[in-house]
Amino acid sequence: MQYTDEMKNRLKRVEGQVRGVQKMMEESKDCKDVVYQMSAARTALDRAMAYIVAENLEECIREQIETGGDTSEYVQEAIELLGKSR
Repeated sequence: MQYTDEMKNRLKRVEGQVRGVQKMMEESKDCKDVVYQMSAARTALDRAMAYIVAENLEECIREQIETGGDTSEYVQEAIELLGKSR
C-alpha cells in the first residue's frame, strides 16, 4: 500500500493535537478543556484510520476485479479492522 501525503498529514495533525493536549496539561488547564481536546484528537485519529482502511480496501477490490478474484475477503477484513479500532 502506498501511504499518500494526505494520509501522513492527517497523522501529523493528530500529533499536533496530542502535543497541544500535553501542553495544556503542563499549563494545568481545566480538566474539561483537556478532555475535550483529547476527544477531538481521538476522533481525528479514528477518521484517519477509516480513511486509510477505505483507501486500502478500494485498492484491493480494484486489483481483485481486474484479476477476476473474490472481493468478499477484503471487505470482511476491512470491517474487522474498523471494528477492532473501537
